[in-house]
Amino acid sequence: MPDRDGKIRYGVVGGGSISQGAFMPGIGQTDNSVMTALVTGDPVKADRLAGEYGLKSYRYEDYATLLASGEIDAVYVATPNFRHLEFVIPALEAGIHVLLEKPMATNTRDCQAMIEAAKASGAKLMIAYRLHCEPGTLEMIERVQAGDFGEPRLFTSTFTQTVKPSNHRSEHGFAAGPVTDMGPYPLNMARQLFNAEPIEVSATGVRTPGTKLNTWDTVTVALRFPQERLATFTVSYTLPGSERFQLLGSKGEIEASPCFGYGEGVGIAYRAHIGDDTREHVHPVVDQFAGETAYFSDCILNDVQPEPNGEEGWRDVRVLVAVERSLESGEPQMLDPLPSRPHARRDQVRQFALAKVPEFIDTESPTQ
Repeated sequence: MPDRDGKIRYGVVGGGSISQGAFMPGIGQTDNSVMTALVTGDPVKADRLAGEYGLKSYRYEDYATLLASGEIDAVYVATPNFRHLEFVIPALEAGIHVLLEKPMATNTRDCQAMIEAAKASGAKLMIAYRLHCEPGTLEMIERVQAGDFGEPRLFTSTFTQTVKPSNHRSEHGFAAGPVTDMGPYPLNMARQLFNAEPIEVSATGVRTPGTKLNTWDTVTVALRFPQERLATFTVSYTLPGSERFQLLGSKGEIEASPCFGYGEGVGIAYRAHIGDDTREHVHPVVDQFAGETAYFSDCILNDVQPEPNGEEGWRDVRVLVAVERSLESGEPQMLDPLPSRPHARRDQVRQFALAKVPEFIDTESPTQ
């Protein structure tokens, strides 16, 4: 049950940069969500964050105690990708709703286990595709689906950043590398804009000379969609930060940048070319984490299934797994055809001013 003010009570699982610098400040912007607990393995973070936000803190080994405490209605899980399952399944089995950072998992088996756990308990599972609640992104999706640019035929994207060797993402191979960390953004955008699922995946990766990363640090992925449509994207952990995509349709094109990031100064913007007409569309900076949390809390309060649910997460993960197989084998990977599913809609927009981030937090990565 929500608190006495009708707000969904969240426990934050994982005290890393995405929690500290985005989710925890953002939730205070909403009128239907509140934090009540923090779960972390770092006692210093526990003390500082719990003190800053007035939370009760738990260690990872005490997670079951929190789930049974009656202090929370939902959890926001932002542990490393390969540790999602161990926190999601117990929460769902306890009837606690889950907002889970992407990618959903590092393999499709874990995705299916989470989906089944949600079905069995009736608890809601939403994958934290924050752009599915962002006004500029949803405007682009709506315009493409309405046919403003004709039939979408070609998608290309670049998304890069420089990751410090000290960041945990540099130490856990492909499961924490650029494909799983950054790839969901262009991949999910292509799927949304095409309103279709890829049927063939190929990938080429490099290990830049001198890098200390223990996986491919720069990867280009090519996807073939039904009706002979193509999408390509490149992600990297060793290049200066850049984010952009281009969609070419039979009647026009979109060029978007910035398009995947969040935070101070990052408002989604795009240039639309249709015939001889070119127009710039710049959207205000919004708190994307507040938006996705408010949307999920609305789903809980109104007993509505969230759009970016477990199946949406699984559909991306099955492609990411195929990318890894292609990198290892050097061969294209075929995917089973799937019907399209409902894409993000304009009524999912939740628009809030950007929250102020506490000065003490550690922000090592702009993604997630």
